Amino acid sequence: MSVERNLPLVRERRQALLDGDAASIAKQKAAGKLTARERIARLLDEASFVELETFAEASGVVTGYGMVEGNPVYVYAQDFTVKGGSVGAAHARKVLKVMDLAEKTGAPVVALCDSAGARLTEGADALNAYAQIMARTAALSGVVPQIALILGPCAGGAAMCAQMNDLVITSKNGRQFVNGPQVVSAATGEQVTAEQLGGMEAQAASGAAHMSAGSDEEAILLARKVLSMLPQNNLEEPPLDPTIADDLNRDVVELASLDVVADMAEVIAPLADNHDLLTLQAGYAPEMFTALGRIGGSTVGFVATQPQADEGRLTVTGARKAARFIRMCDAFSIPVISFVDTQGMKLSCKCSQGDIARAGAQLMFAYADTTAPRIAVITGNAIGMGYAAIASRAAADMVYAWPGAVISPMGAPAAVQILSEDELKAAKDPIARRAELEQEYQDKVADGMNAALRGYVDDVIEPIATRQMLAAALSMLSSKRDVRPSKKHGNLPL
Repeated sequence: MSVERNLPLVRERRQALLDGDAASIAKQKAAGKLTARERIARLLDEASFVELETFAEASGVVTGYGMVEGNPVYVYAQDFTVKGGSVGAAHARKVLKVMDLAEKTGAPVVALCDSAGARLTEGADALNAYAQIMARTAALSGVVPQIALILGPCAGGAAMCAQMNDLVITSKNGRQFVNGPQVVSAATGEQVTAEQLGGMEAQAASGAAHMSAGSDEEAILLARKVLSMLPQNNLEEPPLDPTIADDLNRDVVELASLDVVADMAEVIAPLADNHDLLTLQAGYAPEMFTALGRIGGSTVGFVATQPQADEGRLTVTGARKAARFIRMCDAFSIPVISFVDTQGMKLSCKCSQGDIARAGAQLMFAYADTTAPRIAVITGNAIGMGYAAIASRAAADMVYAWPGAVISPMGAPAAVQILSEDELKAAKDPIARRAELEQEYQDKVADGMNAALRGYVDDVIEPIATRQMLAAALSMLSSKRDVRPSKKHGNLPL
């Protein structure tokens, strides 16, 4: 018995779905936003998109897979033109399918977020839908890279889904918040806007977004760049592209005459291939610098304390920012290179000492728990927990110091005040004697060369040779294997 195939009808129905509602699309365009399928087309290599469940009507999400620079990627794009891209049972089913396939095939997942929130007409089904997506995101964490792009509203559970991704990129149209302006206004009596609550600037300041872009197109280009720097999954090594590497043996002439380091970005950028860095969370906890870059064509993660911000002291937000970044790098075997110039933990009467201690513990935990290669460069001061958590033998496989580096439990002024209080009181000229004692402490205890003599520093190097030394260390550590005690997981001091 033959089966009648009405191919023209199938094509017509498919085209009608792809075309969408003209009025809704016009409204989307008027807001300066691309449609869901346009976003996917820009993210993926030309003509590589394969859509899944095309005929699943009114789900408010487009799902499928394709290629980014020749590597497979799974994607789901919430379609605001279909019921505001609201999340319900059918929506979640499609998203969970691509996430399941991503796990089975070992490919990244990119979420293009543009949703009004839960589909209210579905009640508990909508809540369960969000919970299922969040649970699946948690299960995939550390298995394949997950990137969320906030390209429109991202409210309630959707915001929490996005925050569970490895990296979050927002556009100028992105709005990310748990409680919307109407809810906040009703509860507080204050009139606030969605932009104030969760606009691009608010997301950058709170750390809810790792990168910001002026348009959908720019955000998508950033996502493509991030994907090119991450491995496909946790079983692969970081991507290596020798064609974009520059000379590993070049002197970093920019550092030759550098007397005082104010901005660590000016130190790190010349060390990276072609001076190319992808800075993350620049507007959040600026006292801590984090970025992805390449050395010798291979991806590395850079972490640095910022000496221009309160002597580079470790703050609660700065320590947590670095710890989160380090754990992401370690999940995908990306080496971590740290630059240290800090007077230790933040001195504050306003911040709880318990919070400061816990943040320092989180940073120490992240470094100590990392099995990826770890390299530290002490460019100035490495005081107290700033040394212990970032540049000690417990936190780094290789440690280098620039000439004049200081390694000590505390700075010379504080150490002299504690060690020589009685002597200073009895001195005929306390100021002159203090200066002498501080210099003596610096020379005999705190000078980085003393740490090198004791084996805590592998070499004291000229700044101009830093790239060469980093490249050599990365090559040596490329086969690093750490054997850890068998356990379910460590208990991060949250």
